[in-house]
Amino acid sequence: AAEIAQCLAATLSPDTNTRIAAELKISELSAHPEAGVALSQIVSSQDSDLALRQMSLLHRHSASIVLRKYVKERWSPFFSQFRGSAPPPEIKSQIRQAVFQGLSDPLRKIRSLSASCITSSPFKKHGLCAVTLSLIANCDWPEEYPDLLSSLIGLLSSQSTDSVHGAMQVFVEFVKADLTEDQLLPVLRQLLPVLLNVLGATDQHSPLTRSRTIAVFNQCIDALFMVKDSYPQAVKEATASVLPVWLDAFKVLLAIDPKQDVENTPNWDGLIVRAQVFKTLEVIHKSFPKVLAPYLPDFLNASLHHLNSLFPTFSQSYITSQLPVPMTSEDDTFDLVQLVIPLLDFVSSVARGGKAKQWFDSNTIAALTSEVMKWVQMTSDDEEEWATNANTFIAQDSDESAPYSTRAAGFELIAMLLERYPKSLGTTFQSLIQQIIAESQQARDAGNDSWWKSLEAVLAALGSLSEPILDFIEDEEVSGRPKPIDIPTLLTSVVPSLLGLSQFPFLQGRGFVFASQYAKLLPPQLVGQYLEAAVQVVEAPDAGIPVKISAIKSIYNFFDAAQGSEFVNIAPRIAQDIGPFLLVTTEDTLSLVLDTLSVVVETDKAKWVNANLASSLVGAILEVWTKFNKDPILLSILTDILASLAGSPSPGVYQTVVTQALPPLSQAIAPSNETWIASAAIELITSLVRGAPDSGLGDGFFSTLAPNLFQSLKTAEDRDIIQNGISCLTLVIRKDFDQLRTWTNPSTNETGLDSVLAVVAKQLQAEDESGGLVIGDLIIHLFRKAGEAVLPVLPGLLQAMVARMPNVSTATFAQSLIVPFAFLIHNGQRDTVLSLLETTNINGRNGLDILINAWCENMETFQGFWATRISTLALCSLYVSERPSLQNLVVKGDLIFKAETSNVIMTRSRTKKIPTEFTSIPFPVKALKLLLHDLQSGGEAAAMGLGDGGLSDVASDDGDDDWDDDERKHQGFKEEEFQFLSDMLGPRGVAFDNDEALDINDNDDEDLKADPISQIDLKEHLFTFFRECASRNTGNFSAVVDQLTADEILVVRRVVSGEQ
Repeated sequence: AAEIAQCLAATLSPDTNTRIAAELKISELSAHPEAGVALSQIVSSQDSDLALRQMSLLHRHSASIVLRKYVKERWSPFFSQFRGSAPPPEIKSQIRQAVFQGLSDPLRKIRSLSASCITSSPFKKHGLCAVTLSLIANCDWPEEYPDLLSSLIGLLSSQSTDSVHGAMQVFVEFVKADLTEDQLLPVLRQLLPVLLNVLGATDQHSPLTRSRTIAVFNQCIDALFMVKDSYPQAVKEATASVLPVWLDAFKVLLAIDPKQDVENTPNWDGLIVRAQVFKTLEVIHKSFPKVLAPYLPDFLNASLHHLNSLFPTFSQSYITSQLPVPMTSEDDTFDLVQLVIPLLDFVSSVARGGKAKQWFDSNTIAALTSEVMKWVQMTSDDEEEWATNANTFIAQDSDESAPYSTRAAGFELIAMLLERYPKSLGTTFQSLIQQIIAESQQARDAGNDSWWKSLEAVLAALGSLSEPILDFIEDEEVSGRPKPIDIPTLLTSVVPSLLGLSQFPFLQGRGFVFASQYAKLLPPQLVGQYLEAAVQVVEAPDAGIPVKISAIKSIYNFFDAAQGSEFVNIAPRIAQDIGPFLLVTTEDTLSLVLDTLSVVVETDKAKWVNANLASSLVGAILEVWTKFNKDPILLSILTDILASLAGSPSPGVYQTVVTQALPPLSQAIAPSNETWIASAAIELITSLVRGAPDSGLGDGFFSTLAPNLFQSLKTAEDRDIIQNGISCLTLVIRKDFDQLRTWTNPSTNETGLDSVLAVVAKQLQAEDESGGLVIGDLIIHLFRKAGEAVLPVLPGLLQAMVARMPNVSTATFAQSLIVPFAFLIHNGQRDTVLSLLETTNINGRNGLDILINAWCENMETFQGFWATRISTLALCSLYVSERPSLQNLVVKGDLIFKAETSNVIMTRSRTKKIPTEFTSIPFPVKALKLLLHDLQSGGEAAAMGLGDGGLSDVASDDGDDDWDDDERKHQGFKEEEFQFLSDMLGPRGVAFDNDEALDINDNDDEDLKADPISQIDLKEHLFTFFRECASRNTGNFSAVVDQLTADEILVVRRVVSGEQ
C-alpha cells in the first residue's frame, strides 16, 4: 500500500518524467492482487490527503481511473480488457468491502467526482466508488456478490444522506444493466418502497438525491415494460399496486409552485426533481397508459402552470440574459430547458394518444398555445451563436438536422395540436397572431430591444407548419368555410415591412423564409417582388449571415414550389450569384446552397443555361466533390445538379459539361485504396449519362470511361463500386448501346459486350451478393437492347444464372437471376428457354426444376412495378404451355400449421425444436396460388368480401384505446384518410398494382415505365387468364383448382363467373 501511495503521489509531480515513471510503476504493481486492495483502501480511507485520494482514482485523464482500470484488466475474464489471472476470492471480498464503504464517504468529491460527463445531465455524474462498484456488480452479482442488493437497500434505508446519495448512484445504472427478467420483479418489490421514502424525505435528502430516486423508478418502468409479455399477470399486478402510489407522489410534487425553486435560491436543484417527474410521466404514458389516464387532467394542468410560472425566469435568464443561470449544488449545469423539453414532450405525447380529449378544449388549447409561443422565442445565446455560425443557424431551422431544443419541442407540440384539434388551434392561432403583432409593436415603441422575438417566434411556428396549415386552409375553403388562419393578410400587410429591418436580421430573415413557405398563397406579382428582394440580399456585400442564409433558403422554397418556368428569367442571375458560395461554405450551409442551386438549374429543364455558366458551375461542383467526396448527402445533390446541367438542351452545354467533367472523373475511377472516391466518381459519371440527349452519349464518351470502369469492376470488392459501376453500365446500355458494342479495349482487344459479360460472370461467381438487384437490371436491358448480338452467348449465360440459383441467399439477387428468364419467356422465347433448361444438369438437378422452385419461392418478394408484372405474365405463359416437364414438377406449397405452435411466439430456440414445414404441391397448383395472391394482395378479394379474414375484431391491450370512434371504425385513420387509401388501393380506382401512383417501389427506370408491359391492365389480364383456362380446362384446370384452399376456390369461382 505504501509503495502504491508513493507512486500516486509521484503522479502529481509537475515533472513529466517523474509522472510517467510513476504511472508505469502503478501499471506494473497492478499485476499483483494486493494492488487492488491497496487502491481500494486509499479510496476508502478518510485520513489520506484529499488530493492524493482523488489522484488514486485518476489515471492520465478524469475518465481513466486507476481502480476502475484495475477491475477491468485484473478482475475477471468477464471483462473484454482482462489480462492475467484474477485475484483470489478473499482479495475480491476485501476490495468490494472497501469500495462499498466508499459509497458512504462524507466527501462528495469521492462519492461524486465526474467519471465521464457525456451530456449535461447531472445523472451522468456517478461517484468513483459507484462507478467501480457498478462494474464489479455487473460481473459478480448475484452469484459471487449475493448480498449486494440487500446492502444497497440498507444504505438507502439508513439515516445517512451520504450513504443514500452513494447508493442511489449505483442504482441508477444497476436496474438498467444488471437485472434479468427473473430478478426484476422481486428486486422492485424491495426497492421501490425505499425509493419512495427517500423521495418524500424533503428535509433529509437533497433535491439531486431525490431526483435520482425518480430516475431509478423511470428505469424500473422501462424494465417492467420489457418483461410485460413474459410475465403479464405479475407486471399487471405490480403496476396496479405501485404506479398509483408514485403518481400520487408526483401530483403532490408538481402541485408545489415551481417559483420556489428558482426565486431566492442559490441553485435550481428543485427543478431537476420536476424534470425527472415529466420524463417518467412520458415513459408511463407510453408503457402503461391505462394506469395513467385518470391522472392526466391533473398533470396537464400542472404542465400548463409550470410553463406560466417559470416563463419570467426563462425570459430574464435566457431571452434577455439579465440574470445568470446558477450551478447545481454538485457544481454542474442545469438549464431550465432541461425541464421544459420533457414537459412539452409529455404534453405532446398525451395529445397524440387521445386519452385526455376533454382537457384539450378550446380554452386550454388557447392557453397552452399562448404559453408555448413564449418559450419558443430565440434566446440571447441563440442570437450570439447563430449570428456567427451559419451551419448552426441553418441546422436549427431544419426538419432533418435541428438539435432538439425548447423551440423544436414547442413546434412539435403545436404540430400535434394542429393534427388532433385543427379547428380549435386555427382559431387560437388567428387571435394569437394579432395579439403578438400588437404587443411586439408596443414593446418596440417602448424601446424594448427584444420586441421582435415574439413576432419572429410566431412566424417561425407558422412556417414550420406550412404544409399542414395549407392543407387545412384548402380543406376549409373547399367546405365553404372561412380561412381559419389569415395567412394572406400577413403576407401582404405585415411581412413586407420586415424585409427592410436590417438592424434586426433574424426577424428580417424570418420574413423572407415565411413568405417563401407560403408562396402558394402569394399573388404572382408579389412572389416576384419577394424573390427580387431575396436576390438583392444575396448580392449585398454587407448583409449578415442570418439574413443572407434566410434569403437563400427563401429562394430555394420559391423555386421548389414553382410551377413550370415562371422564374426562368431570374434563374441565370441566381445561379451566377449562388455559384461562388459553393467554394466558401461547408456542412449545412453548403448543403443549402447546393439544394438551392439544384432546384434553380431544374427550372425549365435548364434551357436557359449557356456554356459559360455551365462551365463555371461544373468547375465549382468538381471542386466541392474533391473536398467532400465522403459525404453521401452532398454527393446526391451534386449528381442531381450535374444531371440537370448535362440534360440542358441549350446548344453546347452538354458537350461543355462532359468535356470538363468526364476526364477527371474517369481518372478518379482507377483502382486505389480510396474506394469511396471511385464509387462517388462513378455516381457523378452516371449523372452525366442520365442527362445525355436521346441521340446518344457523344463521340468518345465511352472510350474515355470504359477502361477504368471495367478495370475497377474487375478488381473491386467494395459494394458501392460494384453497385454504382453496374448501374452506370446499365444506363450506358440504355442510352447508347451501339457505342458500347463498337468499343474495343485497346489493351486486351476485348469488346464492350465481352467486358459486360465478364462483369456479369464475376457477380455470378461471387459469394458476396452485393450486386443484388442491379445485376438483374443490367441483364434485362442487355437482352432488350442487344438483340441478336447476345444470342451466341445466351445459352451459356442462362445456364450460369440457373447454376447460381441454388446458392442464393438474398431475395434481391434471386430476383436478378429469375426476372431475365421471365422476360425471355414472355417475349416469345418460352419454348427455347424451357428446352434449354430441360437438358441442363446442375449437380444432378434439372435446370428447369431449379428455376421453377426458385421462382415460386421468391416471387412474392419481387420488387418493382415492371418486375412483378413480367413475373406474373410469364407465370401465366408457363401455366398455359401445358408442358409435361412443368406438370410433373413439385414445389414448396403452404405452411403446415401445428397445434404446438398455435398462438405461441416462435423464438429461435423453439424454431430449432419445432422447425417450420411446408407441403409439397405440383407446380400448376402453386402457379394458380401465386396468381390468385396477386389479385388478393391488390384488393380484389377485399372488394369481393374475402380479404378481411375476421381479423378486425381481435382484442388488444392498449392498441386502439387512443383512437376516437371514427378512427376505430377505420383502423386508426379518420374517415377521409381511410377513404383516400381505399380509393388508392381498391380495384375500382387506381390499378391495384400501380406502385407509381402510391409513390412506393418506384424503382423502375424510364425505359421500363414506357415498356408495353407497364401499360397492360394486369387485373383484366388475370381475369381473362382464369376464365379462358376454365372454359378450355387448360392444364386440367378444374382438377388443379380442386387442390386449392377453400378461400382460393371461392375467389376462382367468383372471377370465373364474372363477379367484380
